[in-house]
Amino acid sequence: MNIKEIMKTPLFINMTKEEVGEVLKELTAYKKDYLKNEYIMCAGDSTKLVGIVLKGAVTIEANDVWGNKTILSHVGENGIFAETYALIPNETMLVDVCANTDSTILFIDMSGILSKSNMTSWMIKLIKNTLKISMHKNLILSKRSFHISKKGARERLLSYLNTMSLQKHSNEFDIPFNRQQLADYLNLERTNMSKELGRMQKDGLIEFKKNHFILKTVN
Repeated sequence: MNIKEIMKTPLFINMTKEEVGEVLKELTAYKKDYLKNEYIMCAGDSTKLVGIVLKGAVTIEANDVWGNKTILSHVGENGIFAETYALIPNETMLVDVCANTDSTILFIDMSGILSKSNMTSWMIKLIKNTLKISMHKNLILSKRSFHISKKGARERLLSYLNTMSLQKHSNEFDIPFNRQQLADYLNLERTNMSKELGRMQKDGLIEFKKNHFILKTVN
């Protein structure tokens, strides 16, 4: 296992190579490969594991019994998922985690770390980093709520694309979703959303090809 590569994840910020090695040893870390569209974790289950995306990407989804899907977030390389569930014993997961591409995931068991009576330096750093990541994810969910609070498809698309532009510090950028995933994320019907994207391009607001977008300045 390449510790130098693993240290790139935000979960291990401000930790030494030796401390990361201790984490991997003490928290029984292991890797597993998943194919595109394969489910990694499922709603209704509980987990003791935190997942770290070493290669590929995953989506966090809410799927109901009627077949409706809502994409809540996208986790790319070096990102983590399920940290909140792993720290709360026997908490039932309300979301699915699905491989967005062929992916390699590193799992670590964090279930008992909060009950330790004597915290080591790496444990304290790991908990602090986990809390920071969790707070950042709350901001991501707040952004989605902001987008879908808009009434129309165009308004939701503009809100999302404007946010992406601000985050990338550029009017030209790639988004992490395909069309169906973007529709699910914005709670829109795919066909209507695609038609609206076409109208927005015709109106000179945007240019796009697949997941690459350019926001046009309106004179």
